[in-house]
Amino acid sequence: MLDFPRWKIWAITLTLIVGALFALPNLFPEAQVARWPSWLPNKHVNLGLDLRGGSHLLLAVDTQAVVKQQIETLEDSVRTTLRETKRADGGRIGYGDFERGATAVSFLVRDPTDVDAVVEAMRGLSQPVGGSFSGQRNMDVSVSDGTRVTVQLTEAGIAERKRLAVAQSIEIVRRRIDEMGTREPTIVRQGDDRILVQVPGLKDPGQLKEILGKTAKLEFKLVNTDVRPEDIASGRVPPGTELLPMQDAPEQKIAVRRRVIISGEELADAQPSYNQGAPVVSFRFDTTGGRRFGQATTENVGKPFAIILDNEVISAPRINEPILGGSGIISGGFTVEQANNLAVLLRAGALPAPLQILEERTVGPDLGADSIRAGMIASIIGTVVVLALMFMTYGRFGLFANAALVLNVILIIGIMSLLGATLTLPGIAGLVLTIGTAVDSNVLIFERIREELRNGRSTLNAVDAGYREASRAIWDANITNVIAAALMMWFGSGPVKGFAVVLTIGIVTSVFTGVTVCRMFNVLWLKRARPAKLVL
Repeated sequence: MLDFPRWKIWAITLTLIVGALFALPNLFPEAQVARWPSWLPNKHVNLGLDLRGGSHLLLAVDTQAVVKQQIETLEDSVRTTLRETKRADGGRIGYGDFERGATAVSFLVRDPTDVDAVVEAMRGLSQPVGGSFSGQRNMDVSVSDGTRVTVQLTEAGIAERKRLAVAQSIEIVRRRIDEMGTREPTIVRQGDDRILVQVPGLKDPGQLKEILGKTAKLEFKLVNTDVRPEDIASGRVPPGTELLPMQDAPEQKIAVRRRVIISGEELADAQPSYNQGAPVVSFRFDTTGGRRFGQATTENVGKPFAIILDNEVISAPRINEPILGGSGIISGGFTVEQANNLAVLLRAGALPAPLQILEERTVGPDLGADSIRAGMIASIIGTVVVLALMFMTYGRFGLFANAALVLNVILIIGIMSLLGATLTLPGIAGLVLTIGTAVDSNVLIFERIREELRNGRSTLNAVDAGYREASRAIWDANITNVIAAALMMWFGSGPVKGFAVVLTIGIVTSVFTGVTVCRMFNVLWLKRARPAKLVL
């Protein structure tokens, strides 16, 4: 236990120097750190919402809308499959009495001899849930009264689609917030269908709510010019056509075909720009989208098409010539801010379902400043008391333990800066707790050394036995603490998780500094001074 070769001393020293370098930027303002050479560490510990101030939103994903979209998609798939399925003689299958329920689609097959072929075709639409080996499918097909076929969404399929919708919503929310240029947001799932969003430093949540509140579902559809104005006014449109309001004049309706020419999923980029002095949004499709857009505009020259965002028509220009470059502009009387926001939404992608704001809270920076001040006072008082007690109790060895404790705090800050971890008010509590408990291992070791000295052992043998015999208790205690902290990180969220992160880092660094570093200090002093009698 007292063997410290030169390579081990250099390894420990290098670790401490690297930790101090990563902690160093926290002593200087961010503007000054930004001017440092690029090879120097330049990350600060991120302050959480309760310390820095900012916006807090609790969102709920409209899972009922997810199921509705799923059943609409299922209906389209069933109709397409029925049109493509042929009878044994090559003729078309007759069907009718189409009904769509909350979770099922049913229809009547006119010829009973076609039922088996229809059922087989419908079963081809079913997909496995949760992997190909789960044995569960997302839909069931059944026949009643001999000719009525029902395609029913399964509970497993609905649950899986809801889960994916929430996961996709979290990712898109993250993209949208990142596009706004904010720093280190906290975006976590809560429960089955809720998303917690915390954006430190954002004092006005108005723009955030506007960005997150829109689904941003972009579609390009052809306008049905065959529908007469009086039919639009009365709401009578032919099958395959729907009425959508104009964005700048909701009372004005326009008839568009349901079939989507191209959707926003194939957008490669969207940027705010100007066209003839007015703010617009320039967009560019990916390779596949550009090819489809070029083909659609080539086949429909002279016809108007609608640019639709969240079921509202932004504009309905006429296709004067084929658009083959895969790019274009969206104009709609935007302000500069509206054009910027729309570009952000289109770049981030469409939400799979609308989000509802359940809770909104803004934390001012003054409260955070008070919390930081109180946390610093508690940390300083706790550190001073621990340092004084250790020195008065254990003398020179206590002084070495104090040096290791200071290094421990530096390493905690350095590791948090390196990992980009966020320090919250409970995190400060975890830091204070770590300072108080970091010397536990030293107390165990020093008391064991005292016991060995009372039993008549020599100085070096007593120190060696103290470290060796106390090590098992130290490892058992700290492994237990790490397990508890890991469980808090896994199952907890918000304040609990912030506390657990600092506590876990503190446990690891405490073992390193309190045992290894402090032991190195003691061994180097003992080998240099070689005291005949150790006073401890």
